[in-house]
Amino acid sequence: MRKLVFAISLLALSSVSASADPIADRQALMKERGKIVGSLSKIVKGEQPFDAAAVLTALQQLEANAEATNFEKLFPPGTEEGGDTTASPKIWEDFADFTALEDKYLENVKAAVASPPADVDALKAQIGTLGGDCSSCHQSYRVKRG
Repeated sequence: MRKLVFAISLLALSSVSASADPIADRQALMKERGKIVGSLSKIVKGEQPFDAAAVLTALQQLEANAEATNFEKLFPPGTEEGGDTTASPKIWEDFADFTALEDKYLENVKAAVASPPADVDALKAQIGTLGGDCSSCHQSYRVKRG
């Protein structure tokens, strides 16, 4: 049931994306990604108990989120200027590398879903890999505020 609700939510987001502001759309997608990773981080930190089914659901949500990410629509030329964004102009200077980092992230998320962790230690390893993917992109293609 949760998967169905999430799938409908993503469908709604993708249909809104066609007519909405790409900056707002990409921020919403990344906020959703951060929220999902945050729920997994609570398990890794011991703030919540490990529940294999819940972890798999969260990983599947990350996969759906990553598959819904269309960088051509979310980062069209011209959205590097103006607006409330932390997207670095480097994105448009090396768009191929930028999208390759997202492809690597998606590949790692799919691997995590294909081999879901059996315990917290395995989840830590997977979150470490996914976090490394996020960090690689953020270090190169995100402007730090303040």
